[in-house]
Amino acid sequence: MARCLTIAVCQIGPIQRSATRAETVERLVHLLEKAAAAGAEITVFPEMALTTFFPRWRIDDQAEIDAFFEASMPGPETQRLYDAAARLKIGFALGYCELTHEDGRTRHFNTMDLVGPDGAFIGRYRKMHVPGSSEPEAGTTTHLERRYFEPGNLGFPVFNYRGVRVGLAICNDRRWPETYRMLCLNGAEVVLLGYNTPLLLDEAPALAHLRMFHNHLPMQAGAYQNTFWIGAAAKAGLEDGQALIGGSCIIAPTGEIAAQAMSLDDEVIVHRADLDLIATCRKVNFDFALYRRPDQYRRIAEPV
Repeated sequence: MARCLTIAVCQIGPIQRSATRAETVERLVHLLEKAAAAGAEITVFPEMALTTFFPRWRIDDQAEIDAFFEASMPGPETQRLYDAAARLKIGFALGYCELTHEDGRTRHFNTMDLVGPDGAFIGRYRKMHVPGSSEPEAGTTTHLERRYFEPGNLGFPVFNYRGVRVGLAICNDRRWPETYRMLCLNGAEVVLLGYNTPLLLDEAPALAHLRMFHNHLPMQAGAYQNTFWIGAAAKAGLEDGQALIGGSCIIAPTGEIAAQAMSLDDEVIVHRADLDLIATCRKVNFDFALYRRPDQYRRIAEPV
């Protein structure tokens, strides 16, 4: 009997700065209900799924910045989503802004949590490859993640979800082959990923026609070269004046897009992932235990 996991991806249309947390959680619960009704066993929401993508602005008031962050998960406003997961018996991965106190100081991370079908916390990932800058730069799309977030410090963990090995990644992580390599070496069979990506970049208008191609390309390559399934959830549509790309998808270990969102709004896509396909792909191309040459790759891990 084939091993399968039915994966849903919950794309979210724009979340305006004026939206309350309660309004946004209501949308997420509705998407979770749709995913469960379609037979999904697990779903993924985008990066920063609870708020607008605030790094598009320079904000100097720390209290205003911290209002975009979650001091606890679940919190009073997000508990409803966890309760819905338990009621529907479906797990989820949720991207959000995490405010925590570690090493005697307040710290800010771009985070994704994996939650079980009982609504209980399973594991956490913090975005490793934090892009952008700390100050606005002329001629460049304003993207100030490095002003507001520290790089992740939890490595690339992989978690057991109903007997399936699940890893997590966030937005810019998908551009880096090292992300997929580490998740594969840690045993991932499924990678759940969330992103917020502008449709256009001020610094590269000549490449506008390639934006969706470049969005999907590294994920398809990562799935193919590392022989696992990827479920990738986007924010989409016109959010506070910035167009977000969408293109949420589920990608097979063959590198093929098995399902893709067609709208720029709230949308659920579902696919029953054949986990046995992973072993088939490894027999064809990627017998890592036999062919890897880690002794020859050391320069990859050397300091810049």
